Amino acid sequence: MRGTLWLAWRQQRIQIAVGVVVVAACALYVALQRADMTSFIDSHHVALCKGWNGPCADSPYVLELLYTHADHIRMLGWISAALPVLIGLFWGAPLIGRELESGTYRLALTQGVGPVRWFVSRFGLAALCTVVGSAAFAGLVAWWWAPISNMLDGPYWYDSAIFDATGPAAVAGALFGLAAGTAAGLLVRRVLPAMGVTLVVVLGVRAVLDACRFHLGWLTPLTRTSPGMQPKALIGSARSAGDWGYLTPSGKHEGIVNCEFSGAELKRCMAEHGYVGRFYKVYPSSDFWSLQAIESAVFLVLAVALIALIVVRLRGRRF
Repeated sequence: MRGTLWLAWRQQRIQIAVGVVVVAACALYVALQRADMTSFIDSHHVALCKGWNGPCADSPYVLELLYTHADHIRMLGWISAALPVLIGLFWGAPLIGRELESGTYRLALTQGVGPVRWFVSRFGLAALCTVVGSAAFAGLVAWWWAPISNMLDGPYWYDSAIFDATGPAAVAGALFGLAAGTAAGLLVRRVLPAMGVTLVVVLGVRAVLDACRFHLGWLTPLTRTSPGMQPKALIGSARSAGDWGYLTPSGKHEGIVNCEFSGAELKRCMAEHGYVGRFYKVYPSSDFWSLQAIESAVFLVLAVALIALIVVRLRGRRF
């Protein structure tokens, strides 16, 4: 290791060391907790108790299992989901911002190194560590969560503490956080204000994606139907699309406003309106990967755009 890469290592080794220690400590904790959890599942035979209205809804063993482990898994999930913000604040914003604020970048650029090469070595090392670290956290959350995934009252695949913390979107989001922080440091030229800008931008993008995940028409919900008064299929691990009602003989969907009843009154009301069945729409758990791919693409496009902006400004020496 030599040249600009050696300098990048020297200046970022504290962040790297802290990251390694934190990941290692979390891995040890998760391994111990998961071993205890899977032992309980095996001894009480509740591995197949999936869905909030499944056959184990009243099982005291499932309730005990979730009471003991669900909140801890959510906590680790929130830590993983917060990595884009943390990386952007404490790694991205100072990456260039501190050098510009203190003026030490001038020394590096007098050693026969261009600004783009100087940036690439610094950002490349940070990006590599970001990918490895965020992937490790995402893997730990997914591994710990898997035995109780989509069980009774959660956590479920669409909960933010799981969706934002696992899968490729978690890694892409961390890269976006790093790029956003780095760009803010370059444009603002002072670390603390750049951290404020990074916080607003990263949280803003995350909030928009969370709010729009099921409301932009990216995915078409699955329609489940049941003829007449037959029991509706259990929702299981799917997420309700918030659309349900009754079927006319022509197959038209009508809302529940005309028959907000149950039991015998529902049967009478359906007969009066000529309804021949019921329907409801859901997003199945398999949509997890489609949504992950969409949000990963959004994060990566934003990250690439920010990196391109940084390179253009550095190449033009507008800093």
